[in-house]
Amino acid sequence: MSDAAQLVLESTRRGKLRPRLKLAALLTCIAVFYVVSWRLAQVDLVKLVGGLPKLWFWLAQAWPPKFDELPLFALRIAETVAMAAIGTTFATLLAIPMAVLASRNITPFPRLYHPARWFLNALRGIDSFVFALLFVAAVGLGPFAGVLGIALHTWGSAAKLFADHIENVQLGPMEAVRATGAGRGTAIVYALLPEILPVMLSTTLFWWEFNVRASTVLGVVGAGGIGLELKNSMDMLDFSRLFTIIGLTLIVITVLDQISATLRRRLV
Repeated sequence: MSDAAQLVLESTRRGKLRPRLKLAALLTCIAVFYVVSWRLAQVDLVKLVGGLPKLWFWLAQAWPPKFDELPLFALRIAETVAMAAIGTTFATLLAIPMAVLASRNITPFPRLYHPARWFLNALRGIDSFVFALLFVAAVGLGPFAGVLGIALHTWGSAAKLFADHIENVQLGPMEAVRATGAGRGTAIVYALLPEILPVMLSTTLFWWEFNVRASTVLGVVGAGGIGLELKNSMDMLDFSRLFTIIGLTLIVITVLDQISATLRRRLV
């Protein structure tokens, strides 16, 4: 075999070997990642098996359910739904102008694009639970702290989704309006907004649905809602009361999920 042929053969072998080595390296990195994560998470299946009888004991103590405090539970669940509704509405109203600022293709201030994105990332990076904890110290115990916590976290998340959608939308209608002499704001309101409005409404409904579920635990830090009664039940080891609250909460959340899903299907 000639030297040229040998070089071609060797090059072909290397070309076939390189993807295999990359795949092996990738699989090795994934395996190492999960081994380290398993240790850091302190996963212990023996503890899980040993704790199942205790869980079964708690479930046995939960029967029969307690309905003597049903009016109080209904009030707390209504607080939870209201917190999520008001917080999500505030967040959406704040998210719309921030989304325009954080959209590369339509922002009126290009130099503020990255700072706006960083600001939204900061809001998204702090959970509503943490925000609620901070606002309890600022405004005191009660649902208002929960509203503020939900609003700030959802503001960052919703604005980021709105901005991503705006950056992917076709700007032809907006440019056509601008060509008639209309200003940027007018073009956004009359050409861009009608096109993205269904997606924005759908996203808002999703976040309201999500925040109803998330706000069930805000009462743990004193931010009102049904989470307050959940915490009280746990503190008293009243499992019958605890699981009654959980059951009622699941029913309400399921109904709201179905309503939200139906509305979102009609919007998109």
